[in-house]
Amino acid sequence: MKESEVNLYRESKYLLPIYNRLPLKISYGKGVYLYTEDGTEYLDFFSGLAVNALGYSNDKVIEAIENQLRKYIHISNYYVCTPQVELAKKLVNLSGLSRVFFSNSGTEATEASLKLIRKVAGPEKRIITFSNAFHGRTYGSMSLGGKDIIKQNFSPLLPNIIQLEFNDLESLDKNIAMNTAAVYLEFIQGEGGVRVASNPFIEMLKSLREKYNFILVADEVQTGIGRTGKAFAFNHYNLTPDLLLVAKAIGGGLPLGALIVNQQYENVFNIGDHGSTFGGNPVACAAGLEVLNQVFRGTLLENVLTLGEYFQKQLNNLKLVNNDLIVDVRGMGFIIGVELNQPCSKLVEDFRHRNILVNCTSKNTIRILPPLISTKEHIDHFIRIFKQILEERVI
Repeated sequence: MKESEVNLYRESKYLLPIYNRLPLKISYGKGVYLYTEDGTEYLDFFSGLAVNALGYSNDKVIEAIENQLRKYIHISNYYVCTPQVELAKKLVNLSGLSRVFFSNSGTEATEASLKLIRKVAGPEKRIITFSNAFHGRTYGSMSLGGKDIIKQNFSPLLPNIIQLEFNDLESLDKNIAMNTAAVYLEFIQGEGGVRVASNPFIEMLKSLREKYNFILVADEVQTGIGRTGKAFAFNHYNLTPDLLLVAKAIGGGLPLGALIVNQQYENVFNIGDHGSTFGGNPVACAAGLEVLNQVFRGTLLENVLTLGEYFQKQLNNLKLVNNDLIVDVRGMGFIIGVELNQPCSKLVEDFRHRNILVNCTSKNTIRILPPLISTKEHIDHFIRIFKQILEERVI
């Protein structure tokens, strides 16, 4: 029996059945490719769900991890940890905010932000989120989400949280008032179908914050660390958040998340108000430092912007001749959604059979998340395969 078959049996015996596993037995990854046990090569345009910004087996990230392993893998947060402090400094400088709390994930960063907001505003004021939003799967973060399918069977959820329609100016103007404690916003809704916040929507949100002084929380767990061609998605707009949630790419593949706050809220938490045993793990922070060094050095982000525009142009060309299937193409940089007028699971499967990995989100949107190191050649290959799939489909 192959090792993969043994693992499949053991998984069914010992693990909770909460993941819809793909029928691939991954052996290793290199660059933008994953390889199965039989040596088959797959172009990974999903990036471990936006985690692997530098692709797989990056030599310098591995070296940074190995160097830290030889010093110490873990120390308590009772001690100052050099990689943690250095990574916090980089995140503060990149974001323009003030201080950092490290968690193990984006969900935990969201939970930390909820505690901060409730300490500032009290329990009665309302928290605003948006339709199709996704902020995590723990109890508090799930309560913020806008998808009923994720929240069903888990009531009652946290009180005083309401969902408004994303990009709906009238709903925004009508519902935000003095009793608003905070607004949680994804400038690009990843799980929500790669939906991009409109400029008028952001401008109204900015005006309302000036009027009512609520806390603006930007969830950049998926869009942060260069995925949109800038450090964060909010950099594409004339609006800076009070609190910023990041994770995924900042750990180089290791578990790491962060809540970054501006100067106004840097002293809300007192010692003991919050904490984490593993948050800001030295090895994860060492990996994250090297990721940030590479992402924000040279012309990488310029390439993401340029190639992202090129990618969308090519996808829109396919839409022109396949408008009976493709409804919309949207996104920024290397987070792109192709909305179909039908479920996209079959199309994702067709890509996999042709050795390309993408993801289906919100039932009918193909979510494309290439590693930031992807080239024009990789994009052109993707477009060629997509064209073949569209030409061969049965209507």
